[in-house]
Amino acid sequence: MEQRRAIVVGAGIGGLTAAVALHRDGWQVTVLERAADLAPVGAGIGLAPNAQRALDVIGLGDRVRDLAAWQGDGGMRTPDGRWLARTNATAAAARFGGPLVLLHRATLVEILASALPDGTVRTAAAAALVDPGDDHRPARLATPQGEAEAELVVGADGIRSVTRHALFPGHQGTRYSGCTTWRVVVPAPARPFAPHETWGAGRLWGTQPLKDGRIYAYAMATAPAGGRAPDDEKAELLRLFGDWHHPVPEILAAVDPAQVLRHDVHHLPDPLPAFHRGRVALLGDAAHAMMPSLGQGGNQAIEDAVVLAHHARSAADFVPGPALAAYTADRLPRTTAIVRKAARTGAVTMLSARPAVALRSALVGAVSRLGPGLVLRGFDGIADWHPPVAPAPRVS
Repeated sequence: MEQRRAIVVGAGIGGLTAAVALHRDGWQVTVLERAADLAPVGAGIGLAPNAQRALDVIGLGDRVRDLAAWQGDGGMRTPDGRWLARTNATAAAARFGGPLVLLHRATLVEILASALPDGTVRTAAAAALVDPGDDHRPARLATPQGEAEAELVVGADGIRSVTRHALFPGHQGTRYSGCTTWRVVVPAPARPFAPHETWGAGRLWGTQPLKDGRIYAYAMATAPAGGRAPDDEKAELLRLFGDWHHPVPEILAAVDPAQVLRHDVHHLPDPLPAFHRGRVALLGDAAHAMMPSLGQGGNQAIEDAVVLAHHARSAADFVPGPALAAYTADRLPRTTAIVRKAARTGAVTMLSARPAVALRSALVGAVSRLGPGLVLRGFDGIADWHPPVAPAPRVS
């Protein structure tokens, strides 16, 4: 039997995970990436136990767990440093069956790409869907090398997905959330600190350690779409966060203005009717872009990838209609609920009126005192997810 061909459009976290999973299941995989190289746009990513268990399916979960850096206490704070809610790494691991792992996106891309044969990923290779195909004919794409056919196409081309638009041209697509984000990676400050996320009035800051000793920091604030600082983004961060508690000023002092990443947050509040059509399946931000409030964007893309590969191998001859319908049935309800929860959490986080902010702090503090683990309870039903297939041996 001729080997089945799969083309993955997009070499982000979800696309590479799908490529590894499909390759392990015997597919002939090609990844087409529009960018000139695989240097990831982004700084850090947090992988919760749900994504780690998904990576276990392709033998890479332990390589990620080896990078866990969070030890001891952490939690939620106010800009003056007062703790609203406390938790710790041990409690998180006990509740969800594993640690939260913060790592640089470049590290995760390297781990995933290393599990693919040489030549699988083709950069500077924009692809556009010509025909999604059906149970009787392959899907077709236009590529820089000409038209290509495949038994399966995976649309992993991000928030501005051209594959999504080709499949569902009538859908309104992503919407600006009202927030913009900044991300930086800097050397650790001299004074120790506990990992934290700090909620202010229409502003948020997070500081987290990486395994290599550096610090990943992220910020979010309400802002008009397309806004940029009049001078530079470091100066903008200093204006917004420069008087917040330790270690925020020390982190900002170490920032190279040229290394600050700023991106407006767009999400997909109205779910797609399906995550597939014909022989094409969508995953990650292409399928369900969400606010970063729960830190689940990349995690859900990884889940998507292993579930898609699970259904793609469920029949020896791969009939796309039932296989991809099963994928949609598995993923659409779960990701829709998480997109909505992320939007609700983001709205609470970005409250800006002083009375609302004071009430939020009082409620969070009161609930936290009544029972520990408020921060963790928000991830029940998310971080405790298990994939529908057994783990594979570790890939060294």
